[in-house]
Amino acid sequence: MNLPNKLTIVRVLLIPFFVFFMMTDYLGEMSKWIALLIFVAASLTDLLDGKIARKYNLVTNFGKFMDPLADKLLVCSALICFVELGVLPSWIVIIIISREFIISGFRLIAADNGLVIAAGYWGKLKTVFQMIMIILLIADLPFAGMVWIEQAVIYIALLLTVISLIDYLQKNKDVLKEGSQK
Repeated sequence: MNLPNKLTIVRVLLIPFFVFFMMTDYLGEMSKWIALLIFVAASLTDLLDGKIARKYNLVTNFGKFMDPLADKLLVCSALICFVELGVLPSWIVIIIISREFIISGFRLIAADNGLVIAAGYWGKLKTVFQMIMIILLIADLPFAGMVWIEQAVIYIALLLTVISLIDYLQKNKDVLKEGSQK
């Protein structure tokens, strides 16, 4: 197993620790900052694994499949925590998670047809904004105007979620055709 794939696995393994510190007051106020640190570290593995894989020609089907899945697991875990904590309304989280299920379904159908569909530009941009949103919401900084910044980033992330879904469906609609790639 190459380094980028190991980084992807590390990202998945960090999720339970992230959720634990997000949802407990185990270390008081420090729990929030530990959760933030874990989330940032996990997010950085996403940036690193892709760069390393492309730079050293270590792109694998495992990485093309697991990297986006690891991102989905990390982001969805954070979003579900935010609903539980009353930070985000459930309708926003439902839209975002629904998009992830739809894309995962497409990827499964594509895999059944012998195809691996890598993440596209809009999907990557969506992921970046979702991660920025999550970082801002975890940090919950008490600066003037921060609520407005957080709200703007939430709605930009939501908009990019919908745009990336439409783009993905448009580009990969042939995947749904019976036996299209066999």
